[in-house]
Amino acid sequence: MQHMAPAINQARRGGTHRLAFLSAVVSLVATFAASAAPIPLFNVYRAEDGFTNAGISMAVVTTAVGTIAALLVLGRLSSHLGRRRTAIASLGLLLLGCLLLLNVHDIGTLLAGRLLMGVGAGLASSSLTSYIVDAAPTRPHWLAAVASSQGPMLGLTLGAIASGALVQFGPWPRDLIYLVCAGLLVLSAALIVISPETAEPTPGAWRSLLPQVRVPAPVRHLLPVAAAVFLATWATGAFYQAFVPALVDDQLHTHSPLILGLVFAAYMAPSVLGAPLGGRFTSAAAQRIGMVIFLAGWIGIITAIVIGKLALFIAATVVAGAGQGIAISAATRGLLHGSTLADRAPIFSAIYVLCYSGAAFPSLISGELSNTFALPQIVLGYGALALVAALLTVLAARNPDIGTARNSQHGELAKAIDRNS
Repeated sequence: MQHMAPAINQARRGGTHRLAFLSAVVSLVATFAASAAPIPLFNVYRAEDGFTNAGISMAVVTTAVGTIAALLVLGRLSSHLGRRRTAIASLGLLLLGCLLLLNVHDIGTLLAGRLLMGVGAGLASSSLTSYIVDAAPTRPHWLAAVASSQGPMLGLTLGAIASGALVQFGPWPRDLIYLVCAGLLVLSAALIVISPETAEPTPGAWRSLLPQVRVPAPVRHLLPVAAAVFLATWATGAFYQAFVPALVDDQLHTHSPLILGLVFAAYMAPSVLGAPLGGRFTSAAAQRIGMVIFLAGWIGIITAIVIGKLALFIAATVVAGAGQGIAISAATRGLLHGSTLADRAPIFSAIYVLCYSGAAFPSLISGELSNTFALPQIVLGYGALALVAALLTVLAARNPDIGTARNSQHGELAKAIDRNS
């Protein structure tokens, strides 16, 4: 019986960690489903409230800026207050954003709601992704990286499709999706409440608010290529939010909110499916493969816009989405290699600062240029960014230094043994 007790305790611990993993994944998906909810409504706002392409682009920028600010200031907070408290706070901010967006009739209300959701998504990006990695099963080895990097993509996919369907076919087309998202956020918070904590609170919460982004030295050499991957792929995601509503309406001649949601989902959904494929290769090889596929997709996107073919546009979008899934999860896996519990929140803060910078700055520039240049010309600029990122990845992608990472893991194990002895 004495030998059975540790096994029973370990089984109970495994069960509670599985609950934490499930709760964190559900919450991360709900977070980004709420973030995607306004996308099929952008054309409604354009038609009924007179919003411009520049105004819609500014809404995307506002969301990204709020997220970046939260990551820089609040990104390490979950290591001090615990994953659960910060996760619940992030879900609360997103809930407030959804409630504010129930009454959008001017650009100021849209920007305020998107700012709240951006701050909530930023806090969720560091706390929930760290929570996922903390609680993830050890097998398969790629599960933590895929769940943490692709949870947002799955949420964006589900949110866009559900929003498009409810806007086109449901009652209260401007409001119902926000009410549904609010319910999902409340459910997610309830799941977090009953889940166990994986990071014990530690002193220093106030000091952690000083902006700091840190990547451990053993994987710092991976950062330039990872930055190129994150910037190019998330810039494309922001392009699909800011400009594809008008592009689908004006250039590809369809006015259906559901089609718009499906087009956006066609970029996000293959990312979730492509990510596990990258786990079959080394981090560097998967990044190269993913970015080459991503570039091929962009070539198809530009071709489809030139000849005005919606079917080709959707097919090329699927290809680009699959490529980004492979590349993003591989870059995330490389940066997490050999990470300790204390490293994870700062690493994810760095990852998402890069991601949302890719969403914010190209959208800001493109929004200004949209007053001068036509949408097909702006598309060429995004294609050029994809080309540069793919070339850099193919030429410079590297794998983590396994020996150094092992030393880091052994050092962390030794500390754990010392604490328990």
